[in-house]
Amino acid sequence: MPFGIVEKHGPHLPLGTDLLKVRFAVLQAAQREYAVVFPEYYFGQIFEAQHEPGTIAYSTHLQLELLQETTDEMSRNGCKKIIIVNGHGGNENLLPFFAQTQLEKLHDYVVYVLPILEAPPGGPPKQSSGPDMHAGESETSKMLIARPDLVHMDRADRESGADQARVKHPDDLYTAIWWYARFPNHYSGQGSAATKERGEFEMRHWENAIVEAIRAVKSDQTSLQLQSEFFEKAKHPLDTHP
Repeated sequence: MPFGIVEKHGPHLPLGTDLLKVRFAVLQAAQREYAVVFPEYYFGQIFEAQHEPGTIAYSTHLQLELLQETTDEMSRNGCKKIIIVNGHGGNENLLPFFAQTQLEKLHDYVVYVLPILEAPPGGPPKQSSGPDMHAGESETSKMLIARPDLVHMDRADRESGADQARVKHPDDLYTAIWWYARFPNHYSGQGSAATKERGEFEMRHWENAIVEAIRAVKSDQTSLQLQSEFFEKAKHPLDTHP
């Protein structure tokens, strides 16, 4: 399941950038290691971008309930190993939490989550410096590979993607407004620095990781067995041996 979102991506990328790029990576990987690819899914967490036009933000309970019913239905249709491949930074907490909630009650399938990967060292040198988290050089470069027809490089400098640093807290102290405080334009980095060469390098790394994940999940004969064992013991916790 390639998992994206619908939100603004600077002044130069399409609203569905996260969904478009993750689907591209997954479809490329599936050509190398066969897997059933789920249709477009973008019902995730994006409250931090509600101030920008084009954002589609679903309530928290709906995000979790819809994802649960979707994976349940995938299982009913024969999919017993489900890999959620994340393409949106705002889902990085949602998806591991969802995977953890699979231990709430017994399921006859296993959910795996592949998070967003950091760009590997090497490759064509980056042309920008500083934060590059949203619609900047890295993401724009990948979109030059996934959907170049939807990239408008001439618009990339119409807004600032600089860090405004309007709230200063210790690194380990979290507050939900941190993103808006740093990037009120919902743009982080310099999209105009993107190159196709950089995009090819980063996309290949992502594709390779997805292929590796598919192969690992195919060979996994233990997780569902342990999941069933766990729930059997959970029925009688006082009988569990130390």
